[in-house]
Amino acid sequence: MNRGIWRNFDFLLLAATMLLICLGIAMIYSATLPFTENYALRQATYALGGFGLMLLVAAVDYRFFGSLHRFAYALAIVLLAIVLLWGRLSYGAQRWIGQARFQPAEPVKVLVIIALAKYLADHEGEMRRLRHVLISLASVALPMLLIYLQPNLGTALVLGAIWLSMALMAGMRLLHLALLGLGGALATPLLWFALRDYMRERIIVFLNPQSDPLGPLGKAYNINQARIAVGSGGWLGQGFASGPQSQLCFLRLRHTDFIFSVLGEELGFVGALLLFLLLVIILLRIVRAASLARDTFGRLVACGVATFILFQGFVNVAVNMGLLPMTGIPLPFISYGGSSLVSLLIAEGLVQSIIMRHRKIGF
Repeated sequence: MNRGIWRNFDFLLLAATMLLICLGIAMIYSATLPFTENYALRQATYALGGFGLMLLVAAVDYRFFGSLHRFAYALAIVLLAIVLLWGRLSYGAQRWIGQARFQPAEPVKVLVIIALAKYLADHEGEMRRLRHVLISLASVALPMLLIYLQPNLGTALVLGAIWLSMALMAGMRLLHLALLGLGGALATPLLWFALRDYMRERIIVFLNPQSDPLGPLGKAYNINQARIAVGSGGWLGQGFASGPQSQLCFLRLRHTDFIFSVLGEELGFVGALLLFLLLVIILLRIVRAASLARDTFGRLVACGVATFILFQGFVNVAVNMGLLPMTGIPLPFISYGGSSLVSLLIAEGLVQSIIMRHRKIGF
């Protein structure tokens, strides 16, 4: 491997990512002070391992991963099948494998991005035909279904968003998008009854909070506490590790799904602005990678990774502010979780590989 390619390594992307992860570790430390386990140290360990994998992936030509697209897709399906057959049951969901609580749905996002990007790139110029649109959608629908059955609706929606952005980038016609949208609208009653009971309850309570007989202590408890936490932060926050909602344990799932509420309560508007700034820098650098890519495959991979981060960040923050029904989508680089963090860093390694090889190697 020629050392010259490392001259193109995007250090600004790396620096923004490192700062965001450090911010996340700090907020996890604050959110888990009442706990006996050191979740912040675990997250730091995951980050170190993830950075190592990111550099390893960046060192490999991204087109090599494209040549393994069939293997990547098969591996994604096998991992999800293993979860359904032998996965660990926790909190009513079967999403993890082993004592280390490895969550295959997270790396599956990266595997699907690779497989889908290769298919779309191989059929460049043909995506205006409905046949290829439906084939690409079906290839993503299978892992979406397997993830939904865990049940994990949030992650399934992430895959749907990734497909939509990549298909549009590959040239899907707006007419076909409108036809799919119409079909989805007509199937809404069937989709509604296909949802689990607790999923329907979350949507109903979100649309009509008065429908819950327990009021703020019922199904909307987590959302209400999150809104209180964010609203009490003000401009500068209550102070690090000094937020009443998090430190007095009123806010549940505070180191995972509701980590943004902890940040808003303790660091205030300024802290949230810092979070958004770092996320925007990361997204802009990934979009830059898409514009620099030498081929369609690289451009689509970068597009998929950008959607992966943008969609998860938007939904998580919207849920914490009470703008969307509750869903278990983590905040990228901030929420606690080894599978999520490592998968994000591997995806970023793919982006770095694209950037490093956007021009012919000089000797």
